[in-house]
Amino acid sequence: MFADGLPSIYLASRSPRRCELLAQIGVRFATIIFRDPPREDAAVDETPLPGEDAPIYVERLARNKAAHGWRLVAARRLAAHRPVLAADTTLELAGELIGKPRDGPDAVRILQRLSGKTHRVLTAVAIGSGERLEVALSISEVRFRRLDEREIRRYVATGEPMDKAGAYAIQGRGALFVEYLAGSYSGVMGLPLCETGRLLRHFGCLL
Repeated sequence: MFADGLPSIYLASRSPRRCELLAQIGVRFATIIFRDPPREDAAVDETPLPGEDAPIYVERLARNKAAHGWRLVAARRLAAHRPVLAADTTLELAGELIGKPRDGPDAVRILQRLSGKTHRVLTAVAIGSGERLEVALSISEVRFRRLDEREIRRYVATGEPMDKAGAYAIQGRGALFVEYLAGSYSGVMGLPLCETGRLLRHFGCLL
């Protein structure tokens, strides 16, 4: 799986976007897959806590996922000296957290709310190795142009919004909705490469 002497990590995520972004910066990795609902691990429950702010929420989830991934590495007797990277992304609109749509109608409702407004995209990245765990946070602002009902429903019908925080993919057809972006494009995708690269260097996993 790994070549001796080469910096490598485990990725505690099944996101194709995060895999593509890590490959883009030349990081070799293997994925650790968590269990799906309803048998999902309590350690990676994504339910927000009462009154939890968006930055605290995404950092908590990223930490929990990295720590749980590390426990799985140890339990499966994998290469324990390789760190585990995890990330979590959420949207915030007018102080409210917006996660992944439950279904098609929910995706339509989310996009209707985002239409013509500015929202924040927050992605936290965590890397853990033994007792050591570090976290970095990326916050970007994204403004949508006004969307009409027909294009929203046509977009949802493509299936692209499903399993995406905020019901859109900026690297896909969802880019048609974005008229302004301030921050990290890769962070909006789900893995801010500047912050991720900094953490990887701290752990000796990136030259």
